[in-house]
Amino acid sequence: MSKNNASPYSHEPQTPQKQNKTLVVGLTGGIGSGKSAASAWFAEQGIDIIDADVIAHEIVAKGSPTLRKIQRKFGDWVLNGDGSMNRAAVRTHVFTHPEALIELEAITHPAIRETAKAQLAASTSPYVVLSAPLLIEAAEAGLANLCQRILVMDATEDTQLARASQRDEQSVQKIKAIMVNQLSREERNRHADNVILNESDLDALYLQLEPLHQEYLILAQQLKYAVD
Repeated sequence: MSKNNASPYSHEPQTPQKQNKTLVVGLTGGIGSGKSAASAWFAEQGIDIIDADVIAHEIVAKGSPTLRKIQRKFGDWVLNGDGSMNRAAVRTHVFTHPEALIELEAITHPAIRETAKAQLAASTSPYVVLSAPLLIEAAEAGLANLCQRILVMDATEDTQLARASQRDEQSVQKIKAIMVNQLSREERNRHADNVILNESDLDALYLQLEPLHQEYLILAQQLKYAVD
């Protein structure tokens, strides 16, 4: 499903000085909506995938500048004995201290954005998919502003619960807690240029992705020529 926006590149201010020649498609959706399956399909078409979740792990690797900033902010308890990040301890702390989550994101979000920008600049595919579960929610990270199109993977709550519990073997209660912290389907879809209702099997998903791929190839060419 596509929306008719005034401009096909409505998510990024377009000026000759700032405009990038590469079309960036932001891919997002709630837990269990099929983002990973969609990313894998786009990758099979030769499209570069930039995964914000992967970046979020990479920037806090042992010895990284971002991890050192987190250590200075919160204390040595954020580290394991080997110097790596104690993710469980940090996760528990920010869950019970909302202000700590804000402080943590103030450190990690700029690093995620800068890494994403560097990967976008290095991309060589016709267009790029930037996958981020909280692409719309995490406005502070500014990832949505790197995108010219937003593609939302959509699914009913029952489907999300079924898929997520089978994939990660998480409890329904934990999955519901994650969903509470994400936008509602209606709010997320309101921000989208394209929405895929992913309620069936992979073949049905691929049938919906193929015309979008062709649309993005055309938009990518238009953007390239507009910049040139």
